[in-house]
Amino acid sequence: MILVVSYPGEEHTDAVCARLAAAGEPVHRLNLADFPARLPLACAWTSQAAPALRLLGAEPIDLAVVDAVWWRRVQPFEIDPGIGPADRRQFVHSETEQAVLGMLDSIDAPWINPRLADDAAHRKPLQWTQAAAVGLTLPPTCVTTAPDQARAFCAAHHSAGVVFKPFLASIADWRETRLVEAEDLARLELVRLAPVIFQRRIQGVDLRVTVIGEALFAAEIDARDSSYPVDMRMVIGEAKIRAVDLPPALSQRLLALMRRLGLVYGAIDLKQDEHGDYYFLEVNPAGQWQFVESRAGLPITQAHADALRRMASAQRRRRGKTARSTQDHATP
Repeated sequence: MILVVSYPGEEHTDAVCARLAAAGEPVHRLNLADFPARLPLACAWTSQAAPALRLLGAEPIDLAVVDAVWWRRVQPFEIDPGIGPADRRQFVHSETEQAVLGMLDSIDAPWINPRLADDAAHRKPLQWTQAAAVGLTLPPTCVTTAPDQARAFCAAHHSAGVVFKPFLASIADWRETRLVEAEDLARLELVRLAPVIFQRRIQGVDLRVTVIGEALFAAEIDARDSSYPVDMRMVIGEAKIRAVDLPPALSQRLLALMRRLGLVYGAIDLKQDEHGDYYFLEVNPAGQWQFVESRAGLPITQAHADALRRMASAQRRRRGKTARSTQDHATP
């Protein structure tokens, strides 16, 4: 069985699960928001047997038979609204996190992506450090809560232009990438309240490189003639999108970055300037791909389903060999 940890209605998850179902692959979907109020769990350890880890409910899951795990865009635990005050709710959340994540981490199977690696790789300073270590080029970047540092950086790169952006752009708190304008320079004292990312602007085309294992699917996104070329995400319907091939050396550096971050899947954003030079912006361990798949004709959904099937099949073979070896040793 392949265990998919995501939430109902996540379009990319739905598409991959449909491919898996069509191939006859057993799949169970799990939403973390069902814990602890809606979905019970049970786990037991004895000295005579392997741990019994079970998620209960309408369709109980024996975690011992999970062959692969796909961890994608999970939702937070939902606490019974009748529990209060805040400190009690925090206690319930902490206990639920310890139990549920501990059970999932106990699964003896490969993951896309390993949960702890996925969590760490969302942090951009780690990404940038590892990207530089494998030879990728970064735009000049400054993260600061010091207004003087922000002013100095903006002044140093004034001729090219400077953009600023948040670390995370959630649906609930969306912030697009923006150019630093005169009114922003007048408000730089505000950076003391929270860290801000400043980068020298790289003019050119965007590239979205979707990586699954050793496979790379690259698409050029040209938003230069759009109504908002600063952030292609804002004008994806206006942008020109096409599949492209990457230079082999660049592909190898991107794969090396993925290995250093411990990721199997990632959506990598690059910029290519007018001279043909490539700049690494970020990698999203849970990034979207359907918009480039449909516009550029890249078979990413099928590749993702195939990767999960290969991982599950390899895990079944390993378990079969282990069982046969155990039987051979037990035979007098």
